[in-house]
Amino acid sequence: MVFIRKYAKKIQSVLLFLAIFAAGFAFGNLNPTSQAQAVFGDTEEAFAPLYQTFSLIQSEYVDAVDVDVPDLVDGAIQGMVESLGDQYSGYLDPDNYVMFNSDLSGDVEGIGVVIRTDEETGEIEVVNVLEGAAARAAGVLPGDIFWEVDGQSVTGLNQTELASLVRGPAGTDVTILFKRDEEFVEFTITRVQFSVPIVTNEVLDNNIAYLKLAEFNANARQELDAALAELDVNSRDGLIFDLRGNPGGLLRSAVDVASLFIEDGVILYESFGDGREDIFEATGNYGNIEVPIVVLVDEGSASASELVSGAMQDREVATLIGEVTFGKGTVQTIQPLDNGGGLRLTVARYLLPSRNWIHDVGVQPDIIVDWNPETVEELEGEDPQLQAAVEFLTTGATEAAEQ
Repeated sequence: MVFIRKYAKKIQSVLLFLAIFAAGFAFGNLNPTSQAQAVFGDTEEAFAPLYQTFSLIQSEYVDAVDVDVPDLVDGAIQGMVESLGDQYSGYLDPDNYVMFNSDLSGDVEGIGVVIRTDEETGEIEVVNVLEGAAARAAGVLPGDIFWEVDGQSVTGLNQTELASLVRGPAGTDVTILFKRDEEFVEFTITRVQFSVPIVTNEVLDNNIAYLKLAEFNANARQELDAALAELDVNSRDGLIFDLRGNPGGLLRSAVDVASLFIEDGVILYESFGDGREDIFEATGNYGNIEVPIVVLVDEGSASASELVSGAMQDREVATLIGEVTFGKGTVQTIQPLDNGGGLRLTVARYLLPSRNWIHDVGVQPDIIVDWNPETVEELEGEDPQLQAAVEFLTTGATEAAEQ
């Protein structure tokens, strides 16, 4: 999903739908009602058929007595946003908007996968299964495509609509049919409430420090600083920074984390539709890491993860190993609506220091190491990407330094 930008009371995001997946969500404090009223005089004629349709449904539709006006409004908003053809823009009805806000609080309820939509087929597939989550225990794998939820086809649904079907209170069951290659697999999964540790760290064999970040929340930089101090990183022979499966988070957090590894200069450019551009530079809070760094990425590394890994690659402070990343280079805001819902809207693009826009392309690792586990046992077994990183730091980095 996605990164979140938070400053001046505005958040732009790719929110981790830990209950089911990552998606591009955010919210802000603009007043969409007053903005709409400001331009309505220029669009009144264009909106006339919409009001005609509403009036005809109320006066002529055979089952008009059973029609709920808020449902008509929801449908109109949904259709308007879907006409943009942007998978990261969308309408959150009041129930889903409440769900979104509850996700920001920390603990979440659901099955624990990260997803993306295939723009060519419209299918929604799993790109990461969170460790310790219900989905992994059930046997869900990256690459699985959602087909049915509790017997209902999900063909044509967007991510928000799918989320409303899959999510639910902890302790309740959801039955999901996935397409896996040319076969179908079905799992009945009991939803759970859980939190994901943001930072994990350890010292690997060969005196290599290992650091994994799950998402870019407001505490990410603080927790990374503490973990690096615990690792005594400059006494090690290298550092592996694992961003695999990390779907993004706060933009401010991404800049702070990138500034841990980049001493000064540009971190990213943010480009708006009117030609305006914001430049984000290193904060000056440099971590003084003196050992060689490898960043691990995969197709589940999205948005803020791509921003940080791409900036580190552009600025030549790290070597990237793994798979081509997710490919999300846009920024969303979410504005609260008067009906209790919210409007998620793409408002900008972000560019790496090289001014490269990675949207739908992703960040290309320096060293490609594919890993496509076909069973949960393989997913939890030997990790060839991690092994490649250790080997690079113990041999490749040394050889490079000697040349």
